[in-house]
Amino acid sequence: MNTKRVCFAVVASLVVLAPSVLLAQMEPPANPSPGQYPQSPQGMNQPTNQSGSTPPTGAQTSPAGSMRDSLGAPGQTGQQMMDKQFLRTAAENGLADVKLGSLAAEKGGPGVKELAQKMVDDHTTMNREMGSVADSLGVMLPRKINKDAQTEYDKLNGLSGKDFDTEYLTFMAKTHYADLHAFHMEASVAADQELASEVVKGMGMMHQHLGLIGNVAKDQGITLPPRPPRPTATTASK
Repeated sequence: MNTKRVCFAVVASLVVLAPSVLLAQMEPPANPSPGQYPQSPQGMNQPTNQSGSTPPTGAQTSPAGSMRDSLGAPGQTGQQMMDKQFLRTAAENGLADVKLGSLAAEKGGPGVKELAQKMVDDHTTMNREMGSVADSLGVMLPRKINKDAQTEYDKLNGLSGKDFDTEYLTFMAKTHYADLHAFHMEASVAADQELASEVVKGMGMMHQHLGLIGNVAKDQGITLPPRPPRPTATTASK
């Protein structure tokens, strides 16, 4: 009888202690060791950047902010890209004016030779000044003329006399009108002030050149094509 009472008391004490033991096994340790859990509670809610690392505290993590950082300031990046393309095209055309002018200074008639030498001098100066602007904007300029200008150079190289003068003056008039329009458009939108200043100077030079081209053509009895119509906004956008 006494033995039964002892066994009953032992069983009863185990029943009382069992919940405490189970709870102790279920609770996490007070100070978990590093790496015990795959991810800390703070890390579970923090966004990660493209490299997979968690951005520092206080960093902007909104999609709009990330896109703005990658694309640049609104209203600037697009125009800066167009400014750089303008510089490349202007440099390419300036090189053609110098190369064709050098040829005309050798093969042209008296009036054409004088005009051609001025073309060489003026466009060499403009190319140098535009080059300084390009350097400040980090633009690498072309060092040779484009295919169309090379084709014209080869054509002129095969001509002489009045045919040479007519072709040279006609080509110069056509390209100067086109360049003048491009410079006029750039002057009104250039994002860089130094570039805008050089563009305005270039416009004045081209106006002068067009007047000289017309005078030489008139003296030589050469009829130049009429001034092309100003492109409309739709044509310019195309």
